[in-house]
Amino acid sequence: MSNQNVRTGEELPEISLKKYLKEINLIASIESDLYVQQYTHGYSNLTYLLQIEDKEFVLRKPPKGAIKRGHDMSREFNVQSAVSEAFSKVPKMFGFSNDVGVLGSDFYLMEKMEGIILNFKEAKKRNIGIKDYKIIANSWLDTLVALHKVDYKAIGLGDLGKPEGYVERQVANWGKQYVKAKTEEVPAAEIVMNWMHENQPKNYDHCLIHNDFKYDNVVFKDDSWQEVAAVLDWEMATLGDPLMDLGTSLGYWTVASDHDFVKQGIPSPTIFEGNPIRSEIAKMYADKSGRNVDNLVFYYVFGLFKIAVIAQQIYYRFSKGWTTDPRFSNLNKASELCCQLALKAIKTKSID
Repeated sequence: MSNQNVRTGEELPEISLKKYLKEINLIASIESDLYVQQYTHGYSNLTYLLQIEDKEFVLRKPPKGAIKRGHDMSREFNVQSAVSEAFSKVPKMFGFSNDVGVLGSDFYLMEKMEGIILNFKEAKKRNIGIKDYKIIANSWLDTLVALHKVDYKAIGLGDLGKPEGYVERQVANWGKQYVKAKTEEVPAAEIVMNWMHENQPKNYDHCLIHNDFKYDNVVFKDDSWQEVAAVLDWEMATLGDPLMDLGTSLGYWTVASDHDFVKQGIPSPTIFEGNPIRSEIAKMYADKSGRNVDNLVFYYVFGLFKIAVIAQQIYYRFSKGWTTDPRFSNLNKASELCCQLALKAIKTKSID
């Protein structure tokens, strides 16, 4: 379709989509011109910008061949709707549909947030000052700490997850998911899985956690970097150990001293001069939240392994021909890299 700038095979059916927009009173006429732009920086659910009648909406739907467990649109929609009652940094939700006759899958619509998504390319283009990176890290961490303080029971999310036994289940489930998506033997992965099973904490706090909290999943209000306007991508949000959340964030936190292959495999604005190193981020979180972060190596290793599994799952879909995005062609190597980094952290007992 001439009005869609999307990857081949991931186009949206225009007529049925406009009928849906009209049914939920978001547009006045199905005759209006619809322009669709696909966001291409994400690796999981498909995300599109819709422009119609001088309005803009963001649409999210699962990729072809995705398992519902990790791509549950109704859950993602309901979580954000509930969280917005106690946490202002969430896009407004406009509608959810499980009618596969519209787009061929479940999907939901939300507000387009204005601001800056700070991925690697954006940071490089802006040539951000050294002193600004400390401000950025502080604003980002303040948002994570605020999220971890949300009273999830008061907003009706008491049954979102099962906090008891959370860490044990996570270690087991991510291991099972890795084995299911495995396309080649990676000895480091086996060692890491066994180590996590034997070294997981028995006692831990629980709260509402995002589970994918990184720079390109938040929208900064402006380039003063003082405020995060919104947190995006809530597909893995649940009730669990807040340090698991921090561990995933640290897994994505590549730094200038990391090996070049690491920085290429996990590109992040955090590699630029002025950024705190991983241990400094952990200390900043501890100071802001009041939580004990002594067992950091486990949480960092878990975060890296989780990223490894996600990368491997996406590569598995690519290897089956279910997605044609060329970015996915080397994600098996990125997955192996994360396992090697986790093994290094285990051996050195360090997250830096």
